[in-house]
Amino acid sequence: MAEDTATPGVAAGSAATAAPLRLRRLMWFFAIVYVVEGLGQVGGLISQPLAYYLKETQGWTPLQVTASLSVITFPWIIKPLWGVISDFVPLFGYRRKAYLLLASLMAIAAYAGITQLTAPGPLISVLLLSAYAMAITSTLCGAVLVENGQRLRASDVFVNQQWLWFNIAAMGSAFLGGQLVQRLSPAGALHAAAAIVAVAPLGVVIATLALIDEQRSRLDLTELKRTFRALLAAFAAKDLWIVALFLFLFYLNPGFGTPLYYYMTDDLKFSQAFIGMLGAINSAGWIAGALIYRSFLKGITARRLINLSILLGTVTTAAYVLLAGAASAIAINFASGIAGMITFVATLTLAADYCPQRAEGFAFAALMSVLNLASALSGTLGSFLYEHVFADRLAPLILLSAGLTALIFVFVPLLRLGDKAPGAPARAVAG
Repeated sequence: MAEDTATPGVAAGSAATAAPLRLRRLMWFFAIVYVVEGLGQVGGLISQPLAYYLKETQGWTPLQVTASLSVITFPWIIKPLWGVISDFVPLFGYRRKAYLLLASLMAIAAYAGITQLTAPGPLISVLLLSAYAMAITSTLCGAVLVENGQRLRASDVFVNQQWLWFNIAAMGSAFLGGQLVQRLSPAGALHAAAAIVAVAPLGVVIATLALIDEQRSRLDLTELKRTFRALLAAFAAKDLWIVALFLFLFYLNPGFGTPLYYYMTDDLKFSQAFIGMLGAINSAGWIAGALIYRSFLKGITARRLINLSILLGTVTTAAYVLLAGAASAIAINFASGIAGMITFVATLTLAADYCPQRAEGFAFAALMSVLNLASALSGTLGSFLYEHVFADRLAPLILLSAGLTALIFVFVPLLRLGDKAPGAPARAVAG
């Protein structure tokens, strides 16, 4: 009897010890992966050199740049496909690790190829390959987040960690990208950025091998049936559809990133180095937002966090009408970064909390695809309105975007969040 009563205590002690260790390892994993994502996504280090190259060398307009690069959002829109494949089909015995390694090697090859290209067609085609690699990595990382976030009740902590380090990398990327554009030819800056980014995915390879403990899986009928049931549960979940609709509406408001870049370059006459520094300042705001969440917002309910993110988004978006010089640009970009980080923690945690077990890769990726589709439409819609409706005037576009952000307050009650804490699973998960 003594042995029988002692065994559960030993098991509980082992579990209590294992949970903090697993949490620490995952925090390191998310930090490394999202540093690579911050450098390697098309909006990362290569972003400003690419926009400058297309503007100066090819003579493209804001709408041409936005519309041509919108194809790069396609791998992000079909993220559920990568989630389904990893949920259903283990690669070399693993549902996550092997795919992460494969995607990292693909990213290295893509960015190495970009260093040899100048023609827009082939350049965008290889950028598309890099986007596939980054989207697959993001999908698999999201599956790891949901699996462990629900188990450890730490989804919000993981989201905050991811985007803290993403923006640390983005801050460095923005500063370095501006310096490359300022000091090199348009093609030279583009190729230098690609060469730097080509090295970064090695970090994901090392982190995956060293920090992810994943049990080997095999493709058998029983496992397929369980995963398929979880997938059906995801499609049947009314709450998941409501969250998807909310995310789509939240991120659909007309974007003005590309028109703003042209406005700062052509009207305000900001140097490319200063525009790069503004991107770094915006990322610093995201980092500040992550620290504010950890220090002051951790105990807030999910409903209040969503409402706060809408309020901050409305105010900081509208503030761009005050952009008139260097000082206002610095202040607005920093404040916008804080609002952006709190918004991402609120919305991505909401998505993670509603994902069913065993279909984590598909469900989270599906919700992120909704977000990415809305963001892609937002950018193209904003550039179209800027050129063809508002006659290259930025202020009306900014005010429209702020107003539509404020309108999202109306849809928050549909989520029926009650007093749910961010990071707490929203409903019973499929077994």
